[in-house]
Amino acid sequence: MLFDKNQIHTLNDQALPDHRESFEYLSHRLSQRSIQVNELIKKIREFQVAIPSWALGTGGTRFGRFPGGGEPRSLEEKITDVGILHALNAGSGAISLHIPWDIPDNVEKIREHAAANGLLFDAVNSNTFQDQPDQELSYKFGSLCHTDARVRQQAVNHNLEVIQYGKMLGSKSLTVWLADGSSFPGQMNFRKALQRTLDSLKEIYEGMPADWKLFVEYKPYEPYFYHTVIQDWGTSHLLASQLGERAYTLVDLGHHLPNTNIEQVVATLMMQGKLGGFHFNDSKFGDDDLTVGAMKPYQLFLIFNELVEGMEDPRSANPSPAWMIDASHNLKDPMEDLLQSVEAIQLAYAQALIVDRAALENARDSNDPVLAQEILQEAFRTDLRPLIAEARLQSGAALHPIRVFRQLEVRKTLVGERGTKSLATGL
Repeated sequence: MLFDKNQIHTLNDQALPDHRESFEYLSHRLSQRSIQVNELIKKIREFQVAIPSWALGTGGTRFGRFPGGGEPRSLEEKITDVGILHALNAGSGAISLHIPWDIPDNVEKIREHAAANGLLFDAVNSNTFQDQPDQELSYKFGSLCHTDARVRQQAVNHNLEVIQYGKMLGSKSLTVWLADGSSFPGQMNFRKALQRTLDSLKEIYEGMPADWKLFVEYKPYEPYFYHTVIQDWGTSHLLASQLGERAYTLVDLGHHLPNTNIEQVVATLMMQGKLGGFHFNDSKFGDDDLTVGAMKPYQLFLIFNELVEGMEDPRSANPSPAWMIDASHNLKDPMEDLLQSVEAIQLAYAQALIVDRAALENARDSNDPVLAQEILQEAFRTDLRPLIAEARLQSGAALHPIRVFRQLEVRKTLVGERGTKSLATGL
């Protein structure tokens, strides 16, 4: 669909008086705390969260999938949808592709279409967790860890092919998530499986361009339930450390056992200069892929508190992490869900930026846990939504993205163009 940004501006004008009142009050309160509002807005406007191509359709479960209509049927339409999101929030300026779901038929045409929508290409993602119709050998018993060298080479070759597509599109990183593992004791030799995985990853790493990064993801369970080869951040860090300086750990917020202290994981990886990026989502039980901030907004804030401290530490050797949402929606309109997720991420980031770090360190040095909690919760309980809205306004986006999405009947238009039975590629 053709998206007219003048319609956004018209709807913004209607909401502007209320916004101005809220923003001016917040600005005054922040200024009283010696917080530079304009600097905050600048950082928020620069902060971009990549949208995964597979999150633009309604996701499935083992029991079924319920398409909502108007889903993108091609890579071009996925880019169009991300372009709409970026027009609405000015914070979704990149798309992350999954190969082979998103193989471009015409690379130059795809690049031009992305540029016309104001988008860059974030990390490309390989897929060895399911068999494709045209592949020779099965990944049923693993891919990069498989006992059969031919299967391992097939998986390595796939990752090298993904890199080639990424090069053509302008991506600079590869994310590898492996489903490899076992469901029964004795099924797999732990040490041999890990060594084979490391050897396979070395071949992939050596096949990357010199300016690329490799992100090694981890997950403690699913689809296998006795063990996974890369089960936690420590194993990912071990592999990344042995691969080289351009290999990093990627943290998916849903890929942890219950009650894992993810903020401590983040701090440790940043201390080692090995935190490569994030897959944002939220969960109640495990890898639920719920809307970011829907369940644990305070944990999200605490994670960003560690991120901001690491990013603003001049002694830190950790590069700026790559930010991306990773979700598979089943009930909500996927685009509305993504708009909610991006705002939750921006909000947690902004709240972390206003933490009084000098006072927090003094409280820590004085062993004063009460004061430390007060300082953190003062930032978390500050309603910075008007600040996020102002950042969008200054970027030409919508003051209220979901409200505008509905007022302009975006989903209705997409259903009219694509039909009620369109089904996005992916999960």
